[in-house]
Amino acid sequence: MAEQSAYAAAGVDIEAGDRAVELMKDAVARSHRPEVLGGLGGFAGFFDASALAKYRHPVLATSTDGVGTKVAIAGAMGVYDTIGWDLIGMLVDDLVVTGAEPLFVTDYIACGKVYPERIAAIVGGVAAACTAAGAALLGGETAEHPGLLGSEEFDMAGATTGVVEFDEILGPDRVVGGDVALALASSGLHSNGYSLVRQVFASAGWELTREVPEFGRALGEELLTPTRVYARDLLAVIRAVEVHAISHITGGGLANNLVRVLPAGVQVEIDRGTWTPPAVFDLVQRLGAVSQPDIEATLNQGVGMVMMLPESSVAAAQQSLSAAGIESWVAGSATAVPGAVAQVDLRGAHPSR
Repeated sequence: MAEQSAYAAAGVDIEAGDRAVELMKDAVARSHRPEVLGGLGGFAGFFDASALAKYRHPVLATSTDGVGTKVAIAGAMGVYDTIGWDLIGMLVDDLVVTGAEPLFVTDYIACGKVYPERIAAIVGGVAAACTAAGAALLGGETAEHPGLLGSEEFDMAGATTGVVEFDEILGPDRVVGGDVALALASSGLHSNGYSLVRQVFASAGWELTREVPEFGRALGEELLTPTRVYARDLLAVIRAVEVHAISHITGGGLANNLVRVLPAGVQVEIDRGTWTPPAVFDLVQRLGAVSQPDIEATLNQGVGMVMMLPESSVAAAQQSLSAAGIESWVAGSATAVPGAVAQVDLRGAHPSR
């Protein structure tokens, strides 16, 4: 019998890590764009930057993020092939709101123990979401941290890089009074506010296996609904019609994220009456007795993106989004208020379910 290495005795299984890499190789390769040079296994990933020669004035954009405590739901449910979509949704959609096309992604997974099939499932989800977004999964790292994380615990993060023409960068400087706020439906909670959500259901004594009539499925299945990845479909809209700015509605909620893409002197009024948040938002609020300001400052309330664009662009934008399976609606509009600070006001009430 071969003697166990000192590193293995300390809890780090190099062979398991190698096995995980072998299991994920095909999924990662499917995400590759023509600009990717080489495959997994090197010390760094390569992306052929000569592809940027077609740009007049290319600007690189970058974003980094994680999934947050949603990973605890995935671990408890034993479902690992969807959480990668959450990571990519958080990454590439922070890029696309600037008008940038995501080019490649790198990921990082820290775990207490490497289970090769589990790591391969996680990375398989990351790679599938990259493919859907048009970005290459260029490389990553899986780190085993025994003694720091429990054997069943893991966390994940990543970074992405994209490119946009300098004079086509979207943002506050383009938004003007009269612009329309076009809301795009989220697929659910996405990947934000799970510390609150988990606390609410745990305090109420609800198990993840509990069947919830409002959802038509178990609580855990609803909470694991993957984040919608908008990147490729939003780029199609940006290239087809005039768009001034886009806000990714993540941590902080709708108003706090939308105000980030407004200039001084422009205020936006959003009418809650234009949509009904999915059942999970209402249930969290009622079960946890969460106030309206708190729930709106934490969860996306059913809105994944808000596009600020001229009224003349709305019909074509909605047609493109509808063809991609994304529900959208006019949720409000911008008003020029010279000298005033940028502001978002939420008015009215959501229709009853």
